[in-house]
Amino acid sequence: MTNLFEYSFIIRGLEAGIIVALIAPLIGIFLVLRRYSLMADTLAHTSLVGIALGLLTGMSPLVAAVLTATASSIVIERLRYSRRIYGESALALFLSGSLAIAIVLINVGNGLKANLFSYLFGSIVTVQQSDLTVIAILGIIVVAGLVGFYKELVYISFDEESAQVSGIPTRWINQLLIILAAVTIAIAIPIVGILLISALIVIPVVTALQLKKSFKLTLLWAELFSVTAVVLGIIAAFYLQISAGAAIILVALGFFISVFLFKGRS
Repeated sequence: MTNLFEYSFIIRGLEAGIIVALIAPLIGIFLVLRRYSLMADTLAHTSLVGIALGLLTGMSPLVAAVLTATASSIVIERLRYSRRIYGESALALFLSGSLAIAIVLINVGNGLKANLFSYLFGSIVTVQQSDLTVIAILGIIVVAGLVGFYKELVYISFDEESAQVSGIPTRWINQLLIILAAVTIAIAIPIVGILLISALIVIPVVTALQLKKSFKLTLLWAELFSVTAVVLGIIAAFYLQISAGAAIILVALGFFISVFLFKGRS
């Protein structure tokens, strides 16, 4: 049997995948508790615009996706706080609008479809050394932001009104969370793909929540499910010649179904 570790792209893919797998639950647990799960899908679709622009202009698609998703996250939160548009409506506007823009850009740029396919479903072959460096740097920034405002994020996630009365700048903290989510989603695209990234952010967290542990233990279990799913998914993708993103999500779903059924019997 071929040794997958003989290939440099597999090593890069695993390194990038583990970084993403560690960050995804850190963001996901706050999005799930705040019922912001749809935000992940929306930001993933706005990232598609950045990917298309990057491929058209020759700019790094990963960097373009980060910039586009971050800018979109800021506008979305401002629309939500303006109260002129309901939160769900703002997400729907950006989700459908960004998808339409991306399709137009793909139509304008002949030959983009082949390159774009790997970003839609994830392909570790596309991860270059420069991408790995960007993912690592941005990953450190995301973790630093979450650790620095951990107490505030936890407080707001469970009782935003009390947090606001206590003097915590809830609006600013919420904006920070969405920006960090946007960065996380953008850097995860090469591994999991635009269409599946929200699943990696949400499924390990939802699986861990079934265990009904404390907040920190839930987070640790989510990390375990996430990292294991990514590693096993990449290995399965290599040997079975299937999409890495799809393999990762199927493993994560397998964990969820197993835990759900096990806890249902206990």
